[in-house]
Amino acid sequence: MEVLNNYQRKKLDESNDEEFYSDPKFVYHLDANFRQYLSNIYNNEIADDSTVLDLMSSWDSYLPEEKNYKKVIGHGLNKEELEKNKIFDSYWIQNFNLNQEIPLDSGSVDYCLMVAAWQYLQYPENLTKEIVRILSNKGKIMIAFSNRAFWHKAPNIWTTSNEEERIKYVRKVLITNGFNEPKIIKKFNEPSLNIFNFLNKDPFYCLIATKE
Repeated sequence: MEVLNNYQRKKLDESNDEEFYSDPKFVYHLDANFRQYLSNIYNNEIADDSTVLDLMSSWDSYLPEEKNYKKVIGHGLNKEELEKNKIFDSYWIQNFNLNQEIPLDSGSVDYCLMVAAWQYLQYPENLTKEIVRILSNKGKIMIAFSNRAFWHKAPNIWTTSNEEERIKYVRKVLITNGFNEPKIIKKFNEPSLNIFNFLNKDPFYCLIATKE
């Protein structure tokens, strides 16, 4: 089901995303607190011997290394970044703003992860339907984000919304395109008088939904 209108899909920089991501970015876009909290959630939510798909990924997936995975598949836009991600068994490159069809078999994935990624989708409804298709019975999607983005590459729905509105938007796309009501996790790191801690305070948002 369509959720966005044409204006909400538009972004400041409409050039091909592959050009912007052609140079590898071997940096962390989220702070250490965020990354650790996400790894803990993965540890609790992901069952052993599962097939995990990390969409719109990079050189680190924040997956706990002590877990036994059946297979971890990666996807992104930069070959060098994906090659450096040692947890991947395989990966592929695809621009989801041009083509939302996922080249995987139906029911072949148990968990689909998206970290700091949803904010760049111009056609999230189509992609969500594809994720539902490739997920196994009771498969889960886990979408995590903060308040950071490459703003010129994020569509208007993201740049004109506040953080609560973004959660509602992601939820609406999920529940109208094949997922159950998501569990929503929010975590805010309290600013500290210690300047180093004060800098590490990315808010944490995560929606976890099971396939209907």
